[in-house]
Amino acid sequence: MTSPLISIITPSFNQAQFLEETLRSVLEQGYPNLEYIVIDGASTDGSVDIIRKYADRLTYWVSEPDHGQAEAINKGFAQAHGEIVAWLNSDDVYRPGALAAAAAALQANPQLGFVFSDVQAIDADGQVTNLMRFGDWGLDELMCFNIIGQPGVFMRRSALEKAGGMDANFHYLLDHQLWLRIAERSPVHYLPVTLAAGRFHAAAKNVAHADRFGQEAYAIVEWMKTRPGLQSRYQRMEKRVWAGAHRINARYLLDGGQPKAALAAYGKSLKTHPATALVEWHRMVYALLCLVGLDRLKNVYLKIRTALRKKRDPQAFQR
Repeated sequence: MTSPLISIITPSFNQAQFLEETLRSVLEQGYPNLEYIVIDGASTDGSVDIIRKYADRLTYWVSEPDHGQAEAINKGFAQAHGEIVAWLNSDDVYRPGALAAAAAALQANPQLGFVFSDVQAIDADGQVTNLMRFGDWGLDELMCFNIIGQPGVFMRRSALEKAGGMDANFHYLLDHQLWLRIAERSPVHYLPVTLAAGRFHAAAKNVAHADRFGQEAYAIVEWMKTRPGLQSRYQRMEKRVWAGAHRINARYLLDGGQPKAALAAYGKSLKTHPATALVEWHRMVYALLCLVGLDRLKNVYLKIRTALRKKRDPQAFQR
């Protein structure tokens, strides 16, 4: 097979601490047909100097004020010419061979709208702390808020164009809303490999603004109700969809240090559709422990869990 042109977009804003590692993870893929686009939102922390360092290897870059991540990614999409398109945030990284693996999977299945892989979780120092495993999920699972790791997603540009770009009305689950728009038109496919790593640190949206993700999940449910391509599925799965929205709200509230609010959201999920809620029974137990002041056990629990996972699957924790 030939190597189709892949366009990677990195939206960047004041992430100089991580940006160079992100850029190198793309540029050092060794993929022979790469178009790399960086859209910086007028950073003031030295990010522009880092981008200039690699400017001769970039297809296009700009640093100018914008209205947030959605606008930055859409600017990148407008510059992209690749048959395959993806974006990689300025604190995340690709693993070696990611682009080649994604290209091979999309070439082998011309009907697919996008492919997605497992994604490692890394900390501010780049150490692997977890492996986020997903599954052979399609439109039904996405509608029920089975969240996939954005860094591991590679889209066919024709499917992206039919779906439209990022919806600027969403700021926290904007990627998930795009996956829904693509999946309602085209099948999607899970790759049981690890193509990328997502960084979790204090300034990341999924940590700093954890309580806002659930609000957008509920907004997406209301959007589904009016979406012609989703309405009939929504009516068939209404309880599962709402239970999934409550569950994702609870997950982020718990991550944001709000165990009482998280338990209330888990309660709504259990009441709406128990099977959907109980997928995260272990998080419910942890929320209860936090509520009674035993959250200090968290680090012990995480260390034991990580050690067991590393022993069971050491390759999953390799950088």
